[in-house]
Amino acid sequence: MLPNLITKTIQLQDGREITIETGALAKQADGSVVVRMGNAMILATVVAKKDALEGVDFLPLSVDYQEKFASSGKIPGGFLKREGRLSDYEILISRIVDRAIRPIFPDDYHADTQVAITLMSYDSEVLPDCLAGLAASAALSVSDIPFNGPISEVRVAKIDGKLVINPSPKSLEQATLEFIVAGSLDYILMVEGEANEIAEEEMLEAMQFAHEEIKRHCQAQIELTAMVGKEIKRTYSHEKSDAALYDKMKAELYDKLFASVSKQIANKTERSALIKAIKDEFVANLGTEHEFEASLIGPYFHKIHKEAARNLTLETKKRLDGRALNEIRPIWSVVDYLPSAHGSAVFTRGETQSVTTCTLGTKMDEQMIDGAVISGYNKFYLHYNFPGFSTGEVKPNRGPGRREVGHGNLAMRALKKVLPPVEENPYTIRIVSDILESNGSSSMATVCAGSLALMDAGIPIKAPVTGIAMGMISDAKTGNYAILSDILGDEDHLGDMDFKVTGTEKGITACQMDLKVEGLDYSVLKEALYQAKEGRLHILSEISKTLAAPKTDLKPHTPRSFMMWIPKELIGAVIGPGGKVIQEIQKDTGATIIIEEVENQGKINVFSANQANMDAAIKRIKAIVAQPEIGEVYTGKVKNIQPFGAFVEFMPGKDGLLHISEIKWERLESMEGVLEPGEEISVKLIDVDKKTGKFKLSRKALLPKPEKPVS
Repeated sequence: MLPNLITKTIQLQDGREITIETGALAKQADGSVVVRMGNAMILATVVAKKDALEGVDFLPLSVDYQEKFASSGKIPGGFLKREGRLSDYEILISRIVDRAIRPIFPDDYHADTQVAITLMSYDSEVLPDCLAGLAASAALSVSDIPFNGPISEVRVAKIDGKLVINPSPKSLEQATLEFIVAGSLDYILMVEGEANEIAEEEMLEAMQFAHEEIKRHCQAQIELTAMVGKEIKRTYSHEKSDAALYDKMKAELYDKLFASVSKQIANKTERSALIKAIKDEFVANLGTEHEFEASLIGPYFHKIHKEAARNLTLETKKRLDGRALNEIRPIWSVVDYLPSAHGSAVFTRGETQSVTTCTLGTKMDEQMIDGAVISGYNKFYLHYNFPGFSTGEVKPNRGPGRREVGHGNLAMRALKKVLPPVEENPYTIRIVSDILESNGSSSMATVCAGSLALMDAGIPIKAPVTGIAMGMISDAKTGNYAILSDILGDEDHLGDMDFKVTGTEKGITACQMDLKVEGLDYSVLKEALYQAKEGRLHILSEISKTLAAPKTDLKPHTPRSFMMWIPKELIGAVIGPGGKVIQEIQKDTGATIIIEEVENQGKINVFSANQANMDAAIKRIKAIVAQPEIGEVYTGKVKNIQPFGAFVEFMPGKDGLLHISEIKWERLESMEGVLEPGEEISVKLIDVDKKTGKFKLSRKALLPKPEKPVS
């Protein structure tokens, strides 16, 4: 007997349907739903502990999105043949959901909470990532876990000039903009995506269009919550409070902290030391014998410091480091910093610094992607590294975390929009950004350094790309707000918005926005976008002083490339039996040769840092694929001798018969002593048999004809 299912249906504007079902699967979880669109089915579950751990003053939330290979009828590759650690793609989706739901939990809720989102069935017409946020929110909505939702996420794209919600993967290939937008019933929470150098108004239009759809999703979840009877959430008490201690700290420390931040010290270390000294002094004067809860001193101090820093900006329109609201920190940059790299750049903005390299490889260096949903090869990838020393911390190197994956992906999306078309670019391109200093927006430093490194490597990008991180501090009671350009790490932590925008002089190529405040008006977002544009163009003018356009030539040690097309039927001749021919050419010349069938033709790419080696490889390939022409003279090698003549290889892989009658004008009775195997001789192609395609050669045609007949 089937369980009692509760289902809610959402109809998209184009008639497609999304259904949310609960009551059948994973019933021991605090909340579980199955979200379905077409044949795509996502199971989302949420479990939370009743109590918080002692001393925890934050939300220990984990979000994991995973795609089962069986969902698309695949078996995992590798030796284990089972799903392993999350792929970068799954991590990116997990991050998007996390960033959307984390701000919606109550500030004083600190119980360990886990959201698991699993793709159970795949539909080639549905991209599942645009349903993950809806599924997570719905699972929370049907649970008793405190949650100030619901929220939802949708993908908005512009295809053929029209905005579309949750388009198919095929139609998305033609999109000029593509954003994942998350929001609640009342406001936008998160935006991430890329675009083809669009204007700010176009981006705002897409966000508003997406929000209208999100509102409908949220309303459906509110109705679903009522259907399952989960309007009342569990009670909890995860924070201790001590009003007397807070009042004492506020009275003694606020003015000191406000005076401290008002000094507007540019150096992060000095600024932090001054704040720490105020806290240490308070703790020392408090003594050991007091009736206050000591564990609350840290959180209360942070709260008062945050209030003082925010009020400084709101009241004086000045910032922690003394800059004006729209002022960018000093910038310096250099290219060709690393002499052995194919392209390199150092970009420094204030106390944030990236050393970035660009390496050019062949098709064999392409990144293979073997996922449950996405498979194939990637010719452009960017890796972002964030070592502990960049912030003056001791931190073991354990490989890239989710933050590194997310920051690298944002920079990659920003830069890929200006790369030359695939058919014009023979190289696999790897960008690596090593952050050596960090105090605000190292991902945007990566974009700037990556743009410079690409140009230094000689890649003909359409235009340089720069990026900027915007912040905001606001007061909901008064409506007062301040938009900050090029935010510090502290301003990111203390502020209400982190809005990263990248683009060229022409328009926006990528963005990532996280909001921590409710009810942000679109007019404020518009102001932030235009202030970001002003900042981007300033940064562009600064890096243009270093390098304004791609270098016209590659570095001497960078592999050159040569591309040629051959008839499909000659691919085998170039490769040879078991790869013998192509391997021999590569061994003899040192060049790298890539051959593949493209659109019913053979495409050959030759790579070599040595021009002589490349020329030698090209010559041998051309000799193999050259078509024999009647009347042409060739230098051939005798392969074997028969009583009736000799077989001569006159072109690579092509043998012809040199009949005994065509060797000399004189009549030969036998082949004995006339030619030797391996001997090189000149021959002329005199005919090709129309039926068999066999070649007929002549040597005597190249010899002077005797004046008198010979016998």
